[in-house]
Amino acid sequence: MPKQSGRTPASRSRASRTTRVAASFDEPSETGRWLRGLHFSAFSLVMMGAVVLAVVILAPSLQGFLAQRQQIADQQKAVDQLSARVDALKEQRARWNDPSYIRAQARDRLYYVMPGEVSYLVIDDRPPAATKDPTPVSSKLQKTHTDWVGSLFGSFMGAGLTDATPAQLGSTPAPTPTPTPSTTGGK
Repeated sequence: MPKQSGRTPASRSRASRTTRVAASFDEPSETGRWLRGLHFSAFSLVMMGAVVLAVVILAPSLQGFLAQRQQIADQQKAVDQLSARVDALKEQRARWNDPSYIRAQARDRLYYVMPGEVSYLVIDDRPPAATKDPTPVSSKLQKTHTDWVGSLFGSFMGAGLTDATPAQLGSTPAPTPTPTPSTTGGK
């Protein structure tokens, strides 16, 4: 005897009214096809985990190594600077061991002269100082009544939007080139 599915005649009529349609999807993009093509095996997952673990373990020691290399470079630079200073001081000591250098420094710094020489020293050869303005300085603060922001904005906009030439804009004359002395005639 054939098996009955347990459906009633009413449920069979409903099932016959619905039709099944296959779902259609858009064509996957190039990236989507590439990602679908990736298949991870257990070995590849273990290897990726090992790489991540190695990075986590080695990162602090690598950071310490790089910090030590930076300190070594800084110390080497300091040693180079100090050795250059030592060389300069040795050269200066060698100069001070020369009697003619000592004589020249005594003349320049201490104004010493050799026996029989006459030294002339000019004191205060500068022009006289300018006289002070007799007007007393005000002890009160004064406030200016200008709108510098508006003035700056107006100047900026005026410079950017004008069609006038620089000669038409300002009363300041254009700079003239300085004449150079020409060598003519003679020798």
